[in-house]
Order: sequence, then C-alpha cells, then structure tokens
Amino acid sequence: MRHFQHLDEATRRRLFHVEPQPFGDDERDRLALALGATLYVPATRHDLAATILRRADAGVTSMVVDLEDAVADDEVEAGIRNAVAALDDLAARGPAPMLLFVRVRTADGIDRIARLLGPGAAVLAGFVLPKFSADTGRRFLESVGGASELLGRHLYAMPVLESTGIVHRETRDRELDAVATLLAEHRAKILAVRIGATDMCGAFGIRRDRDLTIYDVRVVADVIADIVNRLGRTDGTGFVITGPVWEYFADHERMFRPTLRTTPFVEHDAVMFRQQLVSRDLDGLLREIALDHANGIQGKTVIHPSHVAAVHALSAVTHEEYEDAIDVLGADTGGVRASGYRNKMNERRPHRSWAQQTLLRASVFGVTNKGVTFVDLLTALVQR
Repeated sequence: MRHFQHLDEATRRRLFHVEPQPFGDDERDRLALALGATLYVPATRHDLAATILRRADAGVTSMVVDLEDAVADDEVEAGIRNAVAALDDLAARGPAPMLLFVRVRTADGIDRIARLLGPGAAVLAGFVLPKFSADTGRRFLESVGGASELLGRHLYAMPVLESTGIVHRETRDRELDAVATLLAEHRAKILAVRIGATDMCGAFGIRRDRDLTIYDVRVVADVIADIVNRLGRTDGTGFVITGPVWEYFADHERMFRPTLRTTPFVEHDAVMFRQQLVSRDLDGLLREIALDHANGIQGKTVIHPSHVAAVHALSAVTHEEYEDAIDVLGADTGGVRASGYRNKMNERRPHRSWAQQTLLRASVFGVTNKGVTFVDLLTALVQR
C-alpha cells in the first residue's frame, strides 16, 4: 500500500521531491499516520467488496465497515454476515487493498466476526470500538486480543471517544485518566484514538452547521483539547489522535463568506477549481483539516469519497517543512538558526519532536517539490 499510487508516474514526479513510501506491516506509529482519510461504509452495502476495491483504486487507503450507526438494529446480523463475506471475497482476490477495519456495536460482535471469518482474516486490520469508556473498554480490548489469537494475526483496535463521561466537564478528567491507564495496558493493540464529535454534539442537542468547523463549537472543542492533552503526548505515553468526521458534501445557501483564500488558486490558474470546492462545502473541510493539524491531530474520519483528496493533499509534507525538519534534527546540541527559507527561526530542542513527526509523516505521504502547494496536489487528485 502506498499513498498517491493511483496517480501516474509523471504526475508524481512533478509533485513530489520525495515520493511516499509503502506501508503495511509497519511499526504502530507510522501505520497510524498512514490511515489518512478513513472512509466509513455501511456493512449492509450489497456490493461491499467491489466498493472497497473501487475506493482503493481511487486512492483510499483505510476504510471502516460499519455495523454501528450506519446499520439499523434489525439489520445487524445481516451486516455481520455481509461484512464477513466481503472480507473473505477480498482475501480470495489477493493481498489487502487497504487497511480494513470493522466497527462493531459490542465486544460480542468482535467474537462473532472472528469465529465466522475464513480467509478474510488475512485482509482485516482490526476493529473500531465505539462509545469507548473505562467501563466498556476492557471487554472490547480483551475481545480484540482473543480475535488475534483465534485468527493467528495481530489485529489493532481504534477506540472512539464519544461517551458522556468524557464529554461532561465534571467527569472528564477522571474518565480520561482511567481510559489512559487502560490504553497503556494494551498499548500494542492501539493503533489510533478516534474522536466521535457527532455524539459529543448530540449530548448538547447540537448539530454543527457546515459554515463552522468543530473548533467553533466550544463545548466540543474543549473536549478535543483535553483528549489531545491527555492522550496525544509525544513523550512515549500518547497515541495518534485522528480528527472527527466532516458531515457535509453538497451545495447550500451560505451564511458566511467562503474561508478559502483566492490568491493561491489565482497563482495556479485554478479559480474555477476553487469555486468547485466552495460549492461542495470543501472549503470548510480544508479549514477544519488545517485546524486538526494545528491541534495535534492527524488523519480524519470521512463519510464521502470526495473528502479523501482534501485530507491527503493537506497531509503531504511541504518542501519547506521537510527542509526545516532536517535542519532541526541536524544536531542535538540545541541552539537556534534561521530557516533555509529565511522566514523563521528553527529551535533545535523545542522543535525536535515536531521534526521527528514531520519526517515520519513524510515517509508516508511524501514531500512536495519546491513551489508545489496543496492546490497542485488537490487539483491532481480531484481532476484525475
């Protein structure tokens, strides 16, 4: 598996100074960064295996087959059997086309899928664990461990933090501490921690408007900040935290002006392309992705294929970031020096962790050529 592999070789050479490297059986942190845009699909979809292959051909590198919110209560059993059949079908066709996960409703769902799976075990990367809490989490994680033993392969868990114990201010610190302790006990199983912002909004009767990012919804933004503070540390105790879903993908009457600047598109003769992005609400998504990164979050849950290109275009490391990261890591004796781009100072001790994370991301998403911007990447991905 490799990001941007669906682009032709000439386009990749034009865009990348360092091309993305393959991933698959990697160390945990690199694999977590490689998730990128994780696309959810209902487990009941009749052409599930074909859909997964089609999305892989279009550049999707991680998907979740959803048995929870996307499936009606009376269709769960049919969804389980359909998911198992699709995984078995994919395994019969060859290696896993992407990182594939199943979001179950309960720990029993993990046990049941593990017992039903045949060759499909070879293409299953793990399970997404909804409504994860200190009370429910241990049983979930034990089931993931049991499934790994039964199927003879290491399966990952991605807990979703969205319960009221974390959302409510008076219980949040205690719950996050308990969750952190539990996750630390099962560190090898945890690929990434996901944020369920839709359920968080629901706790207050809120549905975020498409003119706003999740960071404009203060009660939820505060929760995200505390999750990153407690679980997203880069001192060896934390995990990769992935961004919450962007729900919108169609045109609408706008209350506020678009958030996407015109100048970068004018410079790249792509004004009409900018208008296309704005008309599909992707300008809001792009702003939210930028805010995800600014707040220590990598990757994002998506529910529409059109969102994948935006997440991946903004995940590539720019030539400037790459040069700064190499400069910061060039010596471990501290000190400060001007960036090679002559527009900032690089402090070798404070920026060291950032530089290490940047080079890890570069190995997965590549490094753009000097002068190549997200507009070039996004144009190549969307207009392919």
